[in-house]
Amino acid sequence: MTVRAKKFTPEALLSAPRRSAGLPNSDASKVLYSVSTYSFDKHAKTSEIRVLDVKSQETSLVTDKSGSSEPQWLDDETVLLLHEDEGGVTHVKVGPADDFKDKSYIAGTIDGPVGNVKLTSIDNTTFGVAVTGKAKLNGDLFNPEKASKPHTTGRVYTSLFVRHWDHYVTENRNAIFLATLYKEGDQYKLSGLINALKDSGLESPIDPFGGTDNFDISVHGLVFTAKDPVLNPATHTKTNIYLSASNTFWLDIANKIPEFFQVPIYNFEGASSSPVWDKEGKSIAFLSMKTDGYESDKNQLFVIPDYVSPGWVQHLFPGSTGKGSWDRSPQSITWGNKILYVTAEKEGRTNLFLTPASAFLDGAHSSSPHLLVKGGSINDVKVLESGALFVSSSSLIDNSLYSLIPADHSTRISQGRNAYTLPVDESAVDPASTELTAAYVSSNSRGGSSFGLSRRQLDEFYWPGSAPNTSIHAWVVKPSNFDPDQKYPLAYLIHGGPQGAWTDSWSTRWNPAIFAEQGYVVVCPNPTGSTGYGQDFVDAIQNQWGGLPYEDLVNGFEYIEKNVPYVDTERAVALGASYGGYMMNWIQGHDLGRKFKALVTHDGVFSMTSQLASEELYFPFHDLGGPLWSNSSSWAEWDPSRFLDNWATPHLIIHSELDYRLTMNEGLSAFNVLQTKGIPSQFLTFPDENHWVLKPENSLKWHEVVLDWINSYVGLAKYTEVKSKN
Repeated sequence: MTVRAKKFTPEALLSAPRRSAGLPNSDASKVLYSVSTYSFDKHAKTSEIRVLDVKSQETSLVTDKSGSSEPQWLDDETVLLLHEDEGGVTHVKVGPADDFKDKSYIAGTIDGPVGNVKLTSIDNTTFGVAVTGKAKLNGDLFNPEKASKPHTTGRVYTSLFVRHWDHYVTENRNAIFLATLYKEGDQYKLSGLINALKDSGLESPIDPFGGTDNFDISVHGLVFTAKDPVLNPATHTKTNIYLSASNTFWLDIANKIPEFFQVPIYNFEGASSSPVWDKEGKSIAFLSMKTDGYESDKNQLFVIPDYVSPGWVQHLFPGSTGKGSWDRSPQSITWGNKILYVTAEKEGRTNLFLTPASAFLDGAHSSSPHLLVKGGSINDVKVLESGALFVSSSSLIDNSLYSLIPADHSTRISQGRNAYTLPVDESAVDPASTELTAAYVSSNSRGGSSFGLSRRQLDEFYWPGSAPNTSIHAWVVKPSNFDPDQKYPLAYLIHGGPQGAWTDSWSTRWNPAIFAEQGYVVVCPNPTGSTGYGQDFVDAIQNQWGGLPYEDLVNGFEYIEKNVPYVDTERAVALGASYGGYMMNWIQGHDLGRKFKALVTHDGVFSMTSQLASEELYFPFHDLGGPLWSNSSSWAEWDPSRFLDNWATPHLIIHSELDYRLTMNEGLSAFNVLQTKGIPSQFLTFPDENHWVLKPENSLKWHEVVLDWINSYVGLAKYTEVKSKN
């Protein structure tokens, strides 16, 4: 960012450059990344691919051509990227990073839209390439711009999954396409694409959020995860790991893809994810859950030591019960030199852990991986040739931070040294400190200062949980001009999930600092059901949607009343989305609802029976203890619509038409009740948004309506009125 925001407003949030995870070259002297910026003056988004010179801290443009994306290093100076063009085609372009505009060339053209590019080096002149795209029934890549248009809009379905997230399911399915990129003279050329999943009955990546984390390639083959083809995805979460490999894989695929092998994971019937090859293309690591139908079961770590014997699968940290001795749920895996790095949530942060190869190769099992990096939320890790780690992360006040962990980190950790912490800014590294601080590489927001934010605004506290032997953790975000002698209205933010958490991470949808800069003290609690506090705490949400979490929130409000003198609980508002929206509707019908001046429900649950219209039925079936017809009492017990007699607090309802997870009728029903009862209320909807509001102009409208609504009930100026005067 080149311009400091005078105040962190929704416009500042939404127009700030959004930077991808960094992709370092071999020694991290240069970092390749993409960045997009939205202009509310021009009502347009610009996207660029840039290179950061770490030593000088200067960046140079690779390309700003519309449609360019997914840059990759071919070597320390040469970049490959995808470029969408007219007719729906995708060009694979190659060129020098420092003169891409004039010296790049098209290595190949793919007849359709693709993404999620991955590369693996086969030899000095050849790369294996994988991309993903929609495939037609015959296995060919689907190009929507060239597809014939039907004369009717009618669709007939004979099984579940009529629609998913924000779209209706069609005959076209995600597939992984393979090719080679080989050198011919001084230029690279792309071979023809081969649909690796053709005629397999499998689909990968898995909709709606699957991407590069759903598959991986190496010199020896392809590994991926896909839904079990025998089970209906609307009522089951089971996914399997499939492997296609050989010693001459990239030569073999020209004739036939080596047969898929379904990796056996005994006694694990849930979702398997994040398959990753090691650097040599010999071993594979992946994650798996025990329970089918439970998307928030604990991920556990597995390794196939040698792809030649894919039936030999080692379970890391299994424990005596099979539930796993490590009480964390890893989210991603990165291979180092005989080391596995995994990210996992721990008490409101996404930290980095490591486990040495001895944990699975020599049978020398420890009880858990070692904590390596803590603080903020790590979203990507790259291992350099030296063994150093390049880490991309964010925090509640910084939207993109690049850091470097030195190559001797495993030795230091094995000596019992403290875990590394992420640097706040370039000046944060103190050589005299006993803490191990990661080396600063780059911050997109200069440690939050470009937004007028700082770590001084952040705090956290705990209060006793409603269940025995539990504590509830909450993040606290204060205004940047905070004065401890003043009193501030409370904004109580309830997260979705319910198996989710407020973490020390950046968000452009629900950013606590936006509310803090309006003049609130923002409290973001992680009640029963939240992730990052042990699996028992997560699992306790089952059959307790309006029980233990609600009691935790009541206890939290009382704790704030008694122990936080700078918060005025007489001027309190509460807001939540998804499960947080459910909780707003539940609170409205219970005593805690009378403590708030106003409520905001974004895409929440109004009636439990309406969950039968959702696409992923396994979710309510699990959390409510079975289908409605076999456990109607649980569905009724936690139904917010049973308590409409008590609804009285002013309430803003937000619900968008493309939300197929929690359908539009949920929001309309709540608003109709409020209006019929004469309760002050508003309804905001977007016909072109799903469960989230993602388009910048729509998101700005969302922020304006929400802030105007809550500000007007706590004595703060409406946001749009202040904006119009500036």
